[in-house]
Amino acid sequence: MKVGILGAGLTGLTLAAHLQHDYDILEKEDTVGGFCRSHFDQGFTFDIGGAHIMFSRNQEILDYMVSLLGENCVRGRRENKIFYSGKYVKYPFENGLFDLSPEERYECLYEFLYNEYPAPRNFKEWMYFTFGRAITEKYLLPYNEKVWNLSADQISLDWVKGRVPKPPVEDVIKAAVGVQTEGYSHQLYFYYPKRGGIEALTNALSSSCHNIHLGYAVQGIRRDQKQWVVTNGQIEKKYDTLVVTLPIHSIVSMLDEVPDEIKSATAALRYNSLITVMLGFDSQSLPDYTAVYFPQRNVRFNRISFPALFSSENVPQGKSAILVEITANPGDGILDLSDKELIADVLRSLEGMGIVDCTKICYQSVVRNKYAYIVNDIGYRENLQRVSEFISASGIILCGRFAQFEYINMDECVERGLALARSLNEGVV
Repeated sequence: MKVGILGAGLTGLTLAAHLQHDYDILEKEDTVGGFCRSHFDQGFTFDIGGAHIMFSRNQEILDYMVSLLGENCVRGRRENKIFYSGKYVKYPFENGLFDLSPEERYECLYEFLYNEYPAPRNFKEWMYFTFGRAITEKYLLPYNEKVWNLSADQISLDWVKGRVPKPPVEDVIKAAVGVQTEGYSHQLYFYYPKRGGIEALTNALSSSCHNIHLGYAVQGIRRDQKQWVVTNGQIEKKYDTLVVTLPIHSIVSMLDEVPDEIKSATAALRYNSLITVMLGFDSQSLPDYTAVYFPQRNVRFNRISFPALFSSENVPQGKSAILVEITANPGDGILDLSDKELIADVLRSLEGMGIVDCTKICYQSVVRNKYAYIVNDIGYRENLQRVSEFISASGIILCGRFAQFEYINMDECVERGLALARSLNEGVV
């Protein structure tokens, strides 16, 4: 059996590295990695998909990812902050209440303990129900609406479980009175490549793969008797089994005779694009944090991270760097801005908040990722089910974040790639 794997991102490479059948990996870019690629220039290393770190609740998967890097791996401790009212508040917000004024501290704690909101029907209501009005309105609501680029009452509850944990009551009380607590404890310690950015992980996987065809942009997929025929418009390739890790929107566009209702359901599957602004500075005077979150509605970016805090090898000696993340949708005006306009806007905001000195900037660049965040809006589950069932009924296997169109992290992508490899090797798919 010969397997065609469309996409050389983390999922596709994991699958291929463990597949016991003959296969091809078809990738339109000139490098592997997909959303886990890195940008290298003038001694700086930036991850184009934002701050990527290695962590997991699944210790077996985490151990496997770390083992791929061997000695090229460092362990770090999260030191994230939220920029709120001109000060740095411990992340997550409910664990940083002591950083607020006494009045706000009391307000957040009281309304967390005594809120009487009804059972939630959407994400906005869930935040009020779970955290109370003060925590929700000071941080959670503005931040999440910025990230998702959508009103929170239009976001479903499908994705919340496991992604936004409900904090223990005792932790919030401790935080309010100044006793140190840690939220999102499974992310507290993380691993990261010492050299090569997060792309070092996918490069390590690709070293165990063969038949990777770069620069092959799939344009069409069709069935020819018992085989799949894949074409880039010039060269056709045939496979007995086809696994697709590309965005589900792309898959539908490549197929013939797709019913209108499936096209409509696909178009309704909402995603956010990500713009990363990469900045280098001729000094080492930046904040000593791994990342900072920004709930302010008048600031375009939602998060910045500091690559040197992940690995000192990410910046030249004596310099520092910031990776800025901006989510965007067609029609919101952000995607229409030029790189120069985006950089100027970002620097103006960062300098206005006292975070950078623009006279020290020595490097600037912008990368745009069309597919970044899967948005679980109110119609998400129904639309995804219709499209996925249509594709699966044709015999195509979907695997990974963008193909299965689920908001999963790197560890889950690896886990699904490994699981599919086992199933194909055992002949149960």
